[in-house]
Amino acid sequence: MNSRRKFIKQLGAASLIAPITSYASVSEEEIEKRIIPYERKVSAVDEINVGIIGFGIMGSRNAKTILEVPGVKLVAVCDLYKGRLERAIELYGHQLFTTQSYEELLNRSDIDAVVVCTSDQWHEKISIDAMRKRKAVYCEKPVVHQLNQGWNVINVQKQTGVVLQVGSQRVSSIAYAEAKKFYKAGEIGQLNCIEASFDRHTALGAWQYTMPLDATTETIAWKKYLKTNDDTPFDAKRFFWWRNYKEYGTGVAGDLFVHLLSGIHYLTDSKGPSKIFATGDLSYWKDGRNVPDVMTGVMEYKACNEHPAFQVLLKVNLASGAEKVESGKVKFYGTEGVIDFGWNDFTITKNKFSVAPNIGGWDALDTYPEKMQQEILNEYSKKYSGSEISPTNEKPIQFAAPAGYDDRYDHFVNFFDSVRNKKPVVEDASFGFRAAAPCLACNESYFQKKVINWDPIKMKLS
Repeated sequence: MNSRRKFIKQLGAASLIAPITSYASVSEEEIEKRIIPYERKVSAVDEINVGIIGFGIMGSRNAKTILEVPGVKLVAVCDLYKGRLERAIELYGHQLFTTQSYEELLNRSDIDAVVVCTSDQWHEKISIDAMRKRKAVYCEKPVVHQLNQGWNVINVQKQTGVVLQVGSQRVSSIAYAEAKKFYKAGEIGQLNCIEASFDRHTALGAWQYTMPLDATTETIAWKKYLKTNDDTPFDAKRFFWWRNYKEYGTGVAGDLFVHLLSGIHYLTDSKGPSKIFATGDLSYWKDGRNVPDVMTGVMEYKACNEHPAFQVLLKVNLASGAEKVESGKVKFYGTEGVIDFGWNDFTITKNKFSVAPNIGGWDALDTYPEKMQQEILNEYSKKYSGSEISPTNEKPIQFAAPAGYDDRYDHFVNFFDSVRNKKPVVEDASFGFRAAAPCLACNESYFQKKVINWDPIKMKLS
């Protein structure tokens, strides 16, 4: 029994057939399929009162998820658009406290934790203010808007001892936890390259969200939205489509690259790259945005105790005309195989090197006299056996989470358990910044047209 079979047997994974998308390079019949065992986590029943700051797309969806966690109560919602406060009351009742002032929400003594789902430029400020008010913080990614803000959040978390979880839910996925076992067991040999992409082909995917008909300074607290000394005139697109503007968001790098890097860092235990370069273009969505809609980032990870040296290639295309647009795809390339990730599934494909060197085909062999060719082949056949020439690889194995699985639920369970029991979260401020910083560095590289050197240990420019 080879090492791979021993490892799989040790895991005790049950083989179940499921309607899962097949690995692109092999046929459906060639893939062994398994469902990852999962028992939905249930938190303790000690009630935690939560306030949500920012009730847009992520805020409203996070509200639904946190209320699935036992012992969690939504008591307050803050948003700068009055219509979203009305919607929150429609959904959760008139007993819900609503406000356009996050400071007013933080001043409430009945709130134990906040979920920060604002535009990126407010993540640092609100998270710090919340921790100083002794509120546990769940902050959507990226944890900061600018590279120079990361240590501010880290230091306040350390000073206050308040729980802070960054919202890149992939690090809580059972698929990633299962894949990590295989990666650490050396199932694909030595890692040397990672490719990851997050492509889209819709207006919504490019952040052209539906805007309300009453978007004015009467319904939106525009001055509160802007940073101090910013006198930008009211523009509904800059409020509702904030991801399209570097003043409020972090573009495709901060919004999408960070998902990919969070998972990569979790699997490899990496602290981050040392060199970052990005290029891109605003090629299609010329709607007033000032960030690219196509971007490629290249990152160099040095060898360390946790992992060998490897390269990372990240790509986002918001106007991808591919027949099958793939979002959140990650491929780990090793010397003996590939781990190919979807969102909550992955496929392991083995492709071992032959012990014997290749001979024939695209080779110099047929450039020699026939007699020499035959002598070479005779020596080759004496030295190597069939398995050494053509190693046998087992068919790919695909693992997937059960139908209906939600990694955001597990991410919130981890957060609320930490609030109750003070145990470590899976994605604290340091982890979140180490994932965000290379993405923000991609923006720096793109706009400055230069390579960015980064110290992943000290978490600063080098």
